[in-house]
This record gives sequence, C-alpha cells and structure tokens, in this order.
Amino acid sequence: MRPPLPAPSSAPPSRRAPLTLRAPLLLRATLAVLLAAVAAGCGGSSGDGGGPVRIGLIVSLTGNYAPLGSEDKKAVDLAVEQVNAAGGLLGRTVEIVFRDDRTQPDQAVLAFNAIKNRDLAAVIGPVFSNSALAVEPIAQRERIPYQSLAPATEQVEPIKSYVFVTPALSAMYAERYLQYLQSQRIGRIALAHDSKSGYAVAGYKATLRLASRYGVRVVRDEPYETTTTDFSPMFTRIRGSGAQALLFWGTGAPGVIVTKQYAASGLRIPLMLTGSQASKLWLDPVGGAAEGLTVQSAIGVVGDHLPAGPQKQVIDRLAVPFRQKYGYPPPQFAQDGYSAAMLVFEAIRRAGSTDGEKIQKAMERMDLLTPNGRFRYSPTDHSGLSPAYISVNTVRNGQFVPTDWARTELAETVSPG
Repeated sequence: MRPPLPAPSSAPPSRRAPLTLRAPLLLRATLAVLLAAVAAGCGGSSGDGGGPVRIGLIVSLTGNYAPLGSEDKKAVDLAVEQVNAAGGLLGRTVEIVFRDDRTQPDQAVLAFNAIKNRDLAAVIGPVFSNSALAVEPIAQRERIPYQSLAPATEQVEPIKSYVFVTPALSAMYAERYLQYLQSQRIGRIALAHDSKSGYAVAGYKATLRLASRYGVRVVRDEPYETTTTDFSPMFTRIRGSGAQALLFWGTGAPGVIVTKQYAASGLRIPLMLTGSQASKLWLDPVGGAAEGLTVQSAIGVVGDHLPAGPQKQVIDRLAVPFRQKYGYPPPQFAQDGYSAAMLVFEAIRRAGSTDGEKIQKAMERMDLLTPNGRFRYSPTDHSGLSPAYISVNTVRNGQFVPTDWARTELAETVSPG
C-alpha cells in the first residue's frame, strides 16, 4: 500500500496529525521548517486527510477514439459536478486528474505513469481496449483501483485484484446476440472482425466459442484490418455463403464505412452491429444508411423505452442533465463513463477511506444500480454485469429502438424481484 503524502501546508491545523517531539527547541524548529517545505512542494493530497479526493481519468481526446473518449469525459465530469453539489465524498470535494492517451497504448502507459503518484483514490479509463490492456498491469502492480472503460474480456479473465470493467464484456455482447439469433431462428451467420482490435477479437472469439450452444453456425469468417476502406470483396464472398445474417465486430471508422457500403451492396441479409456503434458518433455520419439495421447497446441508451422504476430513474439521473447540457441523449460511451464514476464513488463511500486496498475490497462487495445496469462485483467476478442488461435494437428514424424481443427481455430484467 502506498504511504500517504504529507498534508498540504494550507490544510487547517486541526486536520494534521500532531507532531510530538521530545527534543530541544532548535531541533523542533528545524524539523517544522523541513516539514513545511515538503508539504508546500507536494500540493494537495487525496489521502485520508483534508484535501480533495483525487480520481485519475485517462481517455482519448485526440486520435481515432477521440469521439468516444470525449463522451466518457463529459459524463464523468457531470458525475463529479453532481457528487460535489451533494457534498462530495467523505466530506471532501472530488477532483479529476485528467490525461489524454491520444488513442495510443504507449501514450496511455505514459499518462498512467504521469499521474500514479498524485495519491489517487482510483483511476478510470481508457476507452480503447488496446490502451486499457496496456495500462492494467501497471495499475495492478501499483495497487491502484482501476475502473476500465473498455470491454475487452481478457482484462478480467483471469482476475486481477485491482482491475474492474464497466462496459459489458465483448463476450456478453456476443452471447446476447446469439440469444437474439436463436429467438429469430437464424442459424447461419457470416462473422467479420477487426483483427487488430482487442474488443473485436474478444467478441469474435466468444461468438465462435458460444455459437453452437444457441444453434448458430458460422458459415463465413471474414477478418479485416482497422485501415480497411473497401468491404465490397467481403460482401461478394458472403453473398454466396448461405449466411442469414452478417455480425460485424469493429469500432470507429470501419463501422461507418461498412454501413455505408452495405447499403449499396445489394446484400439482402441483416447487418448486425455491436455496442461500439450505439451513439450519434455512428448515426450522424451514416445517416439514412442506418435505417432498419440491428445495433446492440447498453440498457441506458434505450432508457426512454423502459417501464418506470429504479433502473429508469438512475438512467434519467444521467440522461436528463446530459441532454440539457449537450442537446442530445447520452450515447453508449457516456453511459460507461457515468457508470464508472458511480461505481468508484460508491466504493469510496463504503470503504470510508481513499486507501486503495480498502476501496478494492469495497468494490469486490459492490451491488449497485447504474445506467449500464446492476453491477454485482465479487472476488471472482470483476465485470459485474450480465448479458440481460444489453439491448438489441433497430434504427428507426435515426433513433435506437429496442426490438420487440429486447423490449420483452428488458422489461423482465428491470421488473421488481
């Protein structure tokens, strides 16, 4: 456990640990000067003294994932505004220590190393799975509670004691789609995935592993790279494969490109996209090409379609002020950021401390309702969610609307008892 930094010199004397020295007056005066100098050089502290509770945030504000990371940051900032307006945590204000990882794993590592000695209670981020996978070993080694915004399954399989995941895992998205395919009696699919994306690879592998359990067979396997700009050869190969649907695993630009090209391809089977496309960041650039497509999302994205109750209430706690402030509903990534902040805040409250080990223990006992659904972390489960909190939607008039199947499933998930 990291020793706390000395309290800042501006803290009230009553909040400092008393210094008792049985020494000559000169020695006492010398030590007092030295302690004051050290305190002045250290700035504020988020230890269990009187300074702010500091939480690190590492997301992409530049690079390919800037549109995603910016939504995470907006939601985390909103959560901090709300908690500070309600009195903060442990009677102290919450302060975010932010760094941009530029959508690059090496920059995410540099960002983490730059803030890890700021006496952080926890760290949230990054959103890019490859960056998250690069950061998690350092968080584990430093014993800093780490709330990841990326859904790659290997972050928590096997368990790392200080690493927790906020979005539903890629494997959960895969299983939810397979449940939907089974309900629609679709037994043969084509499967495309970005071979360079940790998120897409994890989802692809989970789909292959679980498919037979739901009576689904992959009849065409189509890997591609993040830089792919022409998917027409893929569509041609799929056309003759006998596939009844195309499940596409990818993030960022490929999701936009494949959607536009699919609309002009003449392929007559459903295109099914995952939670990475569940935002206006995908809807706006693809425009009318999105109409009628199938897209997964966290439950919070379709909160307007849920029955009244606790789940809808907690979603609205984010959705109403977010829409007022930014003029659009919170997308998938904002749901993740806000939920991550809620989980970290609650762990600090339950721990009654900003000590990393105490927060980690509190997180492993967490049972909390968030916009992403109900989290039940444990020492053997650091993802906390189940596929039941994932919605399978269709795009209608530029909005995500739960399919009839998803509407029934979600109503059952959020019903009391």
